[in-house]
Amino acid sequence: MPVALYDTWSRTLRAFTPIQADHVGLYCCGPTVYDHAHIGNLRTYVFEDVLRRVLALNGYTVRHVVNITDVGHLVSDADEGEDKMEKGSRRTGESAWAIAERYTAAFMNDWRALNLLEPTVWCRATDHIAEQIDFIAELERKGYTYRTIDGIYFDTSKQDEYGFLARLDVAGLQAGKRVALGEKRHATDFALWKFSPPDTLRQMEWDSPWGRGFPGWHIECSAMSAKYLGPWFDIHCGGEDHIAVHHSNEIAQTQARHGTRLANFWMHGHFLTLDTGKMSKSGGDFVRLRTLTGRGVDPLAYRYLCLSAHYRSSLRFNLDALDAAQSALDRLRRVYVQWPEGGMPDTHSVARFKVEVDQDLNLPRALAVLWDVVRSDLPAATRRATVDRFDAVLGFRLADWKKDVSAIPAIPVDIALLADERERARAAKDWNEADRLRDQLRAEGWHVEDSSSGQALRRLDKTQ
Repeated sequence: MPVALYDTWSRTLRAFTPIQADHVGLYCCGPTVYDHAHIGNLRTYVFEDVLRRVLALNGYTVRHVVNITDVGHLVSDADEGEDKMEKGSRRTGESAWAIAERYTAAFMNDWRALNLLEPTVWCRATDHIAEQIDFIAELERKGYTYRTIDGIYFDTSKQDEYGFLARLDVAGLQAGKRVALGEKRHATDFALWKFSPPDTLRQMEWDSPWGRGFPGWHIECSAMSAKYLGPWFDIHCGGEDHIAVHHSNEIAQTQARHGTRLANFWMHGHFLTLDTGKMSKSGGDFVRLRTLTGRGVDPLAYRYLCLSAHYRSSLRFNLDALDAAQSALDRLRRVYVQWPEGGMPDTHSVARFKVEVDQDLNLPRALAVLWDVVRSDLPAATRRATVDRFDAVLGFRLADWKKDVSAIPAIPVDIALLADERERARAAKDWNEADRLRDQLRAEGWHVEDSSSGQALRRLDKTQ
């Protein structure tokens, strides 16, 4: 049976056939590096990593491109407010360039901790300004742009099918707009190039045919994906929050310039939620991977938790589920390490596993097949070889695990969250809040030690 994937464009499960035989072009929207990634962001990258591994399982060579957004992403999807990189700089007192480097490095650490395969290409928006300017110039030549006092905008009224990916009611949006459009002609129009404010010195700005400024958020992905994969490639991925605005606008730009919807398949991972609702960096309500590892949780246990729910289902994060994932991974490791090497995979079990992952990445059912093999009466060496084949997709690094790995002393998750909140307060130079949180941690029995590399926690002796 061929691989079947759910395509957001058609709202159907479709048999996957690559545009070029045996080769797949895969573009995944990466992070905006103005702050740390939260575990909800990372869930999307785990889904995309599994997609890539399943494609490889089926014999495809995958050219995997991931962008780093280090300019142009405004705090509002409606092209209002300040650039997130400039906001991060103002919050921390560091330059926007330093902010981009620091949070890119932190993101890469999370990426590798979760055993995500390295992309074929990492591409930064700031390294591709020329490509973005060329793209905008071509849109202008074709009559899709207009100028306002603050930038160059894409005129969505030129496309009858604008917003089809999200099934947007464009007429309703126009009729029901509740905010002033300024010089924008339509509520759905979006910025291609923003002018630097005349009374403000921006850290990230470039000369262009239209004036000094910086690119809008959406143009980077259209320009960079076309550069590295061509204007018509196989699969474009991202989170479900990208459907209505970012991906709809990418498609509009590419249809205008190249006459394609950019990708044959559009795939979207669903949210990870907290009890308080959707995780959000902008709202400050988020949990980092380091919060979990500080509690003694293996990052691959979080990967296991992500695979326990289908990527198109919302996953509610709670400590019980995380602890269950850690326990399951620990059990799997302890059994696996006892099996001898040298066996051959059980073809029936491998076929069962492949059926599940090929059916729109049904990892919960694939994990059930895994545990059937673990509990089976197959020879131990056969079980190991079979699970090794599964792990090429699951990514748990079972063959690398050592029984004698020392455990990290556990820090309760509520304490780790307080420590994260304090670190953010210090980064924002909110010393009063940082001191208050330090005192709260001390009242809970924990001492905070600050250093140039960050803060560390140790439990107070009862005499302290």
